[in-house]
Amino acid sequence: MSETYYFAYQGGTGEIVEKKSRFIATVAPIASEEEALRFIEQTKKQYWDARHNCTAFTLGSRHQLTRCSDDGEPAGTAGRPMLDVLLKENIHNVAVVVTRYFGGTLLGTGGLVRAYSKAVQTGLAASVILERQAGIRLEISADYGDLGKIQYLMGQQQIPTLNSSYTDSVYLEALVPASLLDSFCQDLTEGTAGKAVLTKGDACSYAVYKGDILLFDREDTL
Repeated sequence: MSETYYFAYQGGTGEIVEKKSRFIATVAPIASEEEALRFIEQTKKQYWDARHNCTAFTLGSRHQLTRCSDDGEPAGTAGRPMLDVLLKENIHNVAVVVTRYFGGTLLGTGGLVRAYSKAVQTGLAASVILERQAGIRLEISADYGDLGKIQYLMGQQQIPTLNSSYTDSVYLEALVPASLLDSFCQDLTEGTAGKAVLTKGDACSYAVYKGDILLFDREDTL
């Protein structure tokens, strides 16, 4: 997988109006094709009286599974443009349904493509989209005299602490972005004159939401 990618953490709903047609975009996080299909079916039931409920979803850290549907709109004017927005924004594990209540005026193929694309963008803007990145747990053991330097280096690179203990010596478990691991370890070694003991732990992936660390111990296998 790539070092980082974006995913839907919380869904949302956005709406636009084009020539009196209402386009309602409903976005949801998904973890499987079954979840995607269930969400789509529930949304279609919610908006059972609409002219169209067009859909798109993508699953996996490399977009291994993608699906879309025009649901009666002219071919290629709804589902594919919706999916293209998700792919262009590099958002994974997300499904979206755009519901259209027809306003009486035809939009043409170009107008439909623009309307469905814009609706998806509005729905995403109303959702919580987070960046998920590969990380390594790094155990740091050091003397108290080196604590200030270690904390400075961690703060400088915005590396969070998962666990800590302060006894006869200092123990910290840091969560280091995989792309920064080698350079950060070198900085720690140089900054403490080689006195800090560094132990690389398990690989994981994580995201940050409102200052909280969300840990994912196992990557998507899709």
